Amino acid sequence: MPKIVDARVIITCPGRNFVTLKIICDDGTTGVGDATLNGRELSVASYLSDHVVPCLIGRDAHRIEDIWQYLYKGAYWRRGPVTMTAIAAVDMALWDIKGKIAGLPVYQLLGGAARDSVMVYGHANGVSIEDTIAAAIRYRDEGYQAIRLQCGVPGMAATYGVSKDPEFYEPADSDLPTEAVWSTSKYLRIVPELFAAAREALGWDVHLLHDIHHRLTPIEAGRLGRDLEPYRPFWLEDATPAENQDAFRLIRQHTTAPLAVGEIFNSIWDAKGLIENQLIDYVRATVTHAGGLTHLRRIAALADLYQVRTGCHGATDLSPVAMAAALHFDLSVPNFGIQEYMRHTAETDAVFPHAYSFTQGTMHPGEAPGLGVDIDEALAAGHDYRRAYLPVNRLEDGTLWSW
Repeated sequence: MPKIVDARVIITCPGRNFVTLKIICDDGTTGVGDATLNGRELSVASYLSDHVVPCLIGRDAHRIEDIWQYLYKGAYWRRGPVTMTAIAAVDMALWDIKGKIAGLPVYQLLGGAARDSVMVYGHANGVSIEDTIAAAIRYRDEGYQAIRLQCGVPGMAATYGVSKDPEFYEPADSDLPTEAVWSTSKYLRIVPELFAAAREALGWDVHLLHDIHHRLTPIEAGRLGRDLEPYRPFWLEDATPAENQDAFRLIRQHTTAPLAVGEIFNSIWDAKGLIENQLIDYVRATVTHAGGLTHLRRIAALADLYQVRTGCHGATDLSPVAMAAALHFDLSVPNFGIQEYMRHTAETDAVFPHAYSFTQGTMHPGEAPGLGVDIDEALAAGHDYRRAYLPVNRLEDGTLWSW
């Protein structure tokens, strides 16, 4: 059996902060897992270093399920983003190790490929509708079959999803949280105009997505969905905060636009009611924040019973380690829907060399044993951690609102 003899928590900032767990076995086999929790990175690093790593030493790295249960049930204080991100990092690293020992890519250990490749969507955004459409055309010309559309809102200085850099989006932008102003009424006017312009420019052979980012009430989300129905959106993402899962029932009563939610979910319990009551069409839980491959597969299996498909979060607040793990998952699950893909910078790619690839709007994890990704610890050491927070939103009267 491969015995765990060491585990290191590596914090690096090649343009943005990442936390990586590297597990080492007595035969020299190593595995990596992503432990990045955007804006709260050091909390997971401490949870791993101070509480999890000591419990791993001496354990059989092949016993993935047993170690998952040990870390979940053994903590007593279950769930939550910090705990589940730490467990996910361990889980990813153990699957990486198992694949390397078997000489197989992880997707083969998960039952093999259920499709030839994984459809991904890109992020077209701009200050104006015209800028966003121009970006969307560039994505289409690069082969993307699905494109997320976000644009600035007239009268608002900053809007979620609109980046300063047209190629790379990083919302964690300040040593203390940036405060933005939000107006729901102005937003609800501009989005239908954006979709109308997109259909006129792109036609009907490209899937169009949009992220509301939790900023609407259920009835407002229902109204927006109804307004967008003529343009056949692929999905509306995070239409309203999902703490109250029944909120999606009200949205369903007013629109047939497909609904996606779950990038901030960290367990099957966050999604259970939404899935069982068929209140969503896509579940967006991530391999990093929802307990790793072991737990994400359970969420997907439950979703499959109700014809809910996967649409995993894949922004650059997750490292290439998470991207690799997500692609192995996507390739293997029967109810895959789509995968978010935001390109990492060359700086990040150098720190995390990987085998996955992009071709004509689709991706593949590659055939390297394990996850097919590693961390260059020497390069990582040259990028010191920098505190960075996500922004917050306030309404025009100063009331704090969902960002």
